[in-house]
Amino acid sequence: MNVQTRRSVCPYDCPDTCGLLVEVENGRAVRVTGDPQHPITRGLLCPKMLHYEKTVHSSRRLTTPLLRTGPKGSGEFTPIGWGEAIERICKRWKELIAAHGGETILPYSYAGTMGLVQRNSGHPFFHRLGASRLERTICSPAKDAGWKTIMGDTPAMDPAAMEQSDLIILWGINAAATSIHAMRDAQAARRRGARVWAIDTYRTPTCAAVDEAFIVRPGGDGALALGMLHVMVRDGLADRGFIAANVLGFERFEGEILPLCSPDNMAAVCGLPAATIERLAREYAAAGAPFIRLGSGLTRYGNGAMTVRTIACLPAVSGAWQHPGGGVFPGTSTGAAFPLSAVTREDFISSPTRAISMNQLGQALNELADPPVNSLYVYHSNPATIAPDQNAVIRGLMRDDLFTVVHERFMTDTARYADIVLPATSSLEQPDLYRCYGSYASQRCAAVIPPVGESRSNWEVFSLLAGGMGWDEPFFQQSADDLVEQLLDFETPWRDAETTTRLRQGEPVFLTPPHDPRQPWQTPSGRIEILNEREAEPLPRLLPTHAAADGFPLRLQPATTPYALNSTFYEQDELRSRQTCMQLMMNRADADVRGLVDGRQVVACNQLGEVEFTLKVSENVPAGTVVTEGVWWREFIPGGRGVNALTSQRLTDGGRGSTLYDVAVEVRGV
Repeated sequence: MNVQTRRSVCPYDCPDTCGLLVEVENGRAVRVTGDPQHPITRGLLCPKMLHYEKTVHSSRRLTTPLLRTGPKGSGEFTPIGWGEAIERICKRWKELIAAHGGETILPYSYAGTMGLVQRNSGHPFFHRLGASRLERTICSPAKDAGWKTIMGDTPAMDPAAMEQSDLIILWGINAAATSIHAMRDAQAARRRGARVWAIDTYRTPTCAAVDEAFIVRPGGDGALALGMLHVMVRDGLADRGFIAANVLGFERFEGEILPLCSPDNMAAVCGLPAATIERLAREYAAAGAPFIRLGSGLTRYGNGAMTVRTIACLPAVSGAWQHPGGGVFPGTSTGAAFPLSAVTREDFISSPTRAISMNQLGQALNELADPPVNSLYVYHSNPATIAPDQNAVIRGLMRDDLFTVVHERFMTDTARYADIVLPATSSLEQPDLYRCYGSYASQRCAAVIPPVGESRSNWEVFSLLAGGMGWDEPFFQQSADDLVEQLLDFETPWRDAETTTRLRQGEPVFLTPPHDPRQPWQTPSGRIEILNEREAEPLPRLLPTHAAADGFPLRLQPATTPYALNSTFYEQDELRSRQTCMQLMMNRADADVRGLVDGRQVVACNQLGEVEFTLKVSENVPAGTVVTEGVWWREFIPGGRGVNALTSQRLTDGGRGSTLYDVAVEVRGV
């Protein structure tokens, strides 16, 4: 038996970007394990990746280009060759551009792969085509916007500083499902004597593994932070020496905002008793080095950016930043370490083009615009399932005049509506360069197995399409490895020559964010800007959620699961079976008042649609909140609609992000 072990990287949208060891036999991946030498992974993989070889070699893999032969959505296709597929696509695009201009074509992609080349390789093609641009803001741009408002370009602290903390707060992050290495490190700190808290909207598996869990109302996290800040200032727990030297605008914040934010006032919004808010404030202020690990879920509300601003005030007022292990960790931003413009090539944009929010795809496909969106090209994403307002998205995909191309590994919900489906490679079949957003790690990887069937990578397909459009730019004739080399052949203070050499060799490395101790805060004022006059809202304050005005009594939380990542991994039968079915968790009090029984079918509804679930009565969910975990493929659920038939196309207060958690519903029996 000739088995070789090769290094690779997990390509999915997770903060840890794990290092993988892949055992390869006769061109097939037969086993995948965590790389013990990777500084973050240290051998530990999540349940989703423990059998990644089952995804790579799934019987569901698409292996040849397909041409639709039946009605849209039927999944009826016939195989065609790559040459015919490229010819058909380019011929149709040339006709559409001649009639309507390039903006009639819209690309749609997000984070099915996080590699710097394969994820971004469509950008130069669509820039050159003159297509509409996509605002890729479905995940956590509100977190980034809120953080930048106060902290500017200040690099995030090293998450490893958690080990020096005596109080760790996992705020809005179900780390047991979405960041298992942060969970591992928090548990290690707990064993050393640190206290660990979780703050979330229901009792997640993370809540069961900490010292105390505090359950807030959906969208109420900012109110909790403001209540804590009120107590800290009122009771003399603010570090005024640190504030005077490092913080801008505290006096106005103290005088204009905090008097309105007493624990009694904030309790009604955040759902915690005033006495609990008082205790949290005092214990946070008394901690030597409190560390807040900030999740993304709490930002997917109409007040998401403001919520981050208020939480970011806590270490500024307490002075936690001056102690090793103290502060807030929102995630890392390492874009300056690599010249991504060498891949994205914004210089190919010959004239300004319109931008369309990926959170408002339903609107873009259904409303009359000038020009209308007459063609959609989807790659490493599944908008028929994951995009807000699923009913509107599907109505748009059903349009007879919409020419849709989907580049995918599986016959996803979106692929079923395509006119042409192209088979995509997995991460094990393509080279790339990865960087984390949960640490400062980075790693290059090569293809470790040949392509499955006739599948091709994003970069290969866009090179073929460029040729089909008749373009002769040398840029599109390069290989993916050529582009990786351009990203590495770049001098930057983020990595020295030795680090770059190790990256070229496929080793995991840490990047080093530039740090000037003379100016620790990278903001225009050089201080932490609680007051930011450049913003429409110059001071952090309490903002309502969208759903508060929708008129439905229950708040729906579309939550994460350890066994899927958005709509990814539903091709694995074992992982899908571990979720059992698409469930709606509800507190017994809410179930009893509606006459609903555990295990029976129920319908959740609001102004956008109706979705059928199996009811799970659970005391892990507080009264007034209902929870569903995972984003299921339609073929596995009754009624043909998933949770995003209930989520809206409304945007966050900053960053134009999704408001996928800002949902109000009613629930009834079937």
